[in-house]
Amino acid sequence: MNKQENRNLKDNFAAIGWTLKKFFGFYPVLAPLTVFCILFSAIVAAIPAVFIQRVLAVIERWYQSGNWAAARAEILPYIFLLVGLYTLSILSLTLETQLMAVMTQGFLDKMRREMFDGMQDLPIRYFDTNKHGDIMSFYTNDIDTMRQLVSQSLPALIRSVAIVLAVFAIMLYFSVWMTLVLMLGVAAMFFVTKTIGGGSAKYFVKAQKAIGAMEGFAQEMMNGQKVIKVFCHEQQSLEDFDKVNDELRDVAFRANAYASTLGPIIGNIGNILYVGLALAGGVFILAGVKNLSFSGLAFDISVLVPFLNMSRQFTGNVNQLSQQINAIVMAGAGAQRVLTLVNQEPETDDGYVTLVNVTEEADGSLRETEEHTGRWAWRHPHTDGSGTTYTPLRGDVRMVDVDFSYTEGKPVLHDVSVYAEPGQKVAFVGATGAGKTTITNLINRFYDIADGKIRYDGINVNKIKKADLRRSLGIVLQETNLFTGTVMENIRYGRLDASDADCIEAAKLAGADDFIARLPQGYDTELQNNGANLSQGQRQLIAIARAAVADPPVMILDEATSSIDTRTEAIVQRGMDKLMEGRTVFVIAHRLSTVMNSDVIMVLDHGRIIERGSHEKLLADKGTYYQLYTGAFELE
Repeated sequence: MNKQENRNLKDNFAAIGWTLKKFFGFYPVLAPLTVFCILFSAIVAAIPAVFIQRVLAVIERWYQSGNWAAARAEILPYIFLLVGLYTLSILSLTLETQLMAVMTQGFLDKMRREMFDGMQDLPIRYFDTNKHGDIMSFYTNDIDTMRQLVSQSLPALIRSVAIVLAVFAIMLYFSVWMTLVLMLGVAAMFFVTKTIGGGSAKYFVKAQKAIGAMEGFAQEMMNGQKVIKVFCHEQQSLEDFDKVNDELRDVAFRANAYASTLGPIIGNIGNILYVGLALAGGVFILAGVKNLSFSGLAFDISVLVPFLNMSRQFTGNVNQLSQQINAIVMAGAGAQRVLTLVNQEPETDDGYVTLVNVTEEADGSLRETEEHTGRWAWRHPHTDGSGTTYTPLRGDVRMVDVDFSYTEGKPVLHDVSVYAEPGQKVAFVGATGAGKTTITNLINRFYDIADGKIRYDGINVNKIKKADLRRSLGIVLQETNLFTGTVMENIRYGRLDASDADCIEAAKLAGADDFIARLPQGYDTELQNNGANLSQGQRQLIAIARAAVADPPVMILDEATSSIDTRTEAIVQRGMDKLMEGRTVFVIAHRLSTVMNSDVIMVLDHGRIIERGSHEKLLADKGTYYQLYTGAFELE
């Protein structure tokens, strides 16, 4: 095993330790109680050999005289005691299974909540750089391996270890010589387990990663089915899937091949060991070998028979332990992947300026209030001890000398400066990849700048809490996302305390009310699968209505009308004009008709602003914008 594989296995077992720490942390009382129940039932399962030895000794003692009444009097207490212990064992097993059912589902519930809660704090960069299907696999396949660990493998492991130790102690108590013979076979079992189990562990770890890769690929293909069919890419998609699937098949085959081989080998070693113990015991009795034991018992049939039964029990549980290796390693691989999600660095937020409702006093000053007044201000507690000031939320956005790159050494924006005063409409045009959407990503701090300043109402955006910053911004993206629920619920997503009347008014403003009214249940129509039962334009109109109901002072429209036909665009444009009244608006558009009435139009090229001005000014300059407008060359 090379160093990398060793490191992987160490990480694997560290992840198992983390899982168990979580489990016992969630249930500090119930988990130990369950372990006690398992140990009690395991010990009860190990002690029948002691009773057998005592009963055989009684029978042997009274055999010559034939006094069965005396023998029965000695044997009955052992039987009643054993029945009592088995009854208690059944009760403990019943309690164990019920507790385990409660804890297992509770553990999964708490883990999924912790994972999902942590995922909400991850930066957009994480979702941009990881396949969504692979992330989904954390919540399905990987978490299921952890379920198997705590509900099946852990109890089986504890039970088997307890029985092995208890039986080993009893065997030593009966005969040290026979126990030494047994240990020769056990050594062979451990050697085989280490050799074969190590191989299966390595491939089970790889299989877990391959499952995530396959699910990621499948999710990507399902999302792109229309494109696949339009371009007749089915055969190539199948070939690509076969490569991913074959990789999973190969590593899973090797893992299971090792695992399937281990059980029969261990079982047959146990059979050979049983025969060897029987022969050794017969030789010891015939040769009159003096027994070495902690019990002081002579070595005879009353010792040999229960010892052979215990050897079966011992090797069977050793085999059970070896079988748990596969499940434990798989759980470790799954837990290791879950741990990578849980340990992801959350989105940093050092902001302390918050957005609050305010009311204006008679002297013109602002006072914070918990009531919804419709007026907002930035609450700015000053670190120099000068108190707290309230800056009215106006929508003044300024970027000064901003540089940015998604990947270090590959700059996307160079020395970009943008000034948007309250109520201004600022448009960005340029070829794909020029940096238009990147600018809006920086305004709402999906990404942080490398150099320069971004100020919002005169406040550095780094000082504003991200949640409050984003609450003051409305955004309509080129790629529309609708959620499972009614049309009304999707519009209300923009502001959860909005009334039905507010949502309907926003839909009318966006020009969506007309088509919504024609849906089967109107605003109560259920949307599923990202609104697949709507046209792309209708989905975009709902997204615009969602932004309208939020009623923010700053709007970002990233190709908001790109999926709408020309006739619908005219309807939407009228609603958009109403929506943009009194707001600072950033517009990204390929259709120059949607930006002509902007106060300022900025032309970007390779991350630089090469032209800026009004529509008329840029036409008069006869530069790049003029060539775009007159069709001298295309944006792309």
